Amino acid sequence: MGNNVRAKKHLGQHFLRDESIAKDIAQTLTHNGYKNVLEIGPGTGMLTKYLIEESSNIVAMELDRDSVAYLIKTYNVENLQILEADFLKEDLQDYFGTEQFAITGNFPYNISTQIVFKMLEIKEQVPEFTGMFQKEVAQRICASEGNKTYGILSVLTQAFYDAEYLFTVPPTVFDPPPKVDSGVLRLTRKANLKLDCSEKMLRKVVKTAFQQRRKTLRNSLKSFELSDNIKEDPIFGKRPEQLNVAQFIALTKILEADAISNND
Repeated sequence: MGNNVRAKKHLGQHFLRDESIAKDIAQTLTHNGYKNVLEIGPGTGMLTKYLIEESSNIVAMELDRDSVAYLIKTYNVENLQILEADFLKEDLQDYFGTEQFAITGNFPYNISTQIVFKMLEIKEQVPEFTGMFQKEVAQRICASEGNKTYGILSVLTQAFYDAEYLFTVPPTVFDPPPKVDSGVLRLTRKANLKLDCSEKMLRKVVKTAFQQRRKTLRNSLKSFELSDNIKEDPIFGKRPEQLNVAQFIALTKILEADAISNND
């Protein structure tokens, strides 16, 4: 590579060293309906190199000062802006205004779920999200009901995005190699982001249900003070992992209506 950038453990860095995999990840973006791309954690630019070829406007956010200096020196091109910045703390409208942008990257494992939750907060601007996670996290995001990895992250992501697990990446192509396999996914935003219930209430219901995932919803949702007449609904006899996204939305509507009638 000809660079002196070393992976830093506290930043969860594992630098990808395989050109063909980097190219494959860059090509997970479809560029449908957007021209801007945000890359999180470019490291030494292995993915950045291919994004430059595919995308017309890229913002790359990197926390590591050594990596930033190396990237600026190596990739001095018009369609790339390199920033020393923390995605989790940035207001993305500072860079993209109200325009649509995709997010991609080889995400640091230690903050990968936080990255997804932050993306969900700005979903109106993010039509597509692709990238590499620890394999089990990628599988969890894409899992469907009935799967033991299906949980909070699966439901809240899939309420707004279609999730596809694309391919697995072995530890051997990284420096240093992580102790686990990695997985690459693609999230494609649904055409209609409007839920049939309160988004805030859905989050609360899903999180409360999965905190006691082995219990039936009748037991795990006791804190919602269910009225006797709705406790008999068959949905409350199920466990959270048995419900798909549409059923969680239906459940949330039942609880919203119940809360209103309880207050009457």
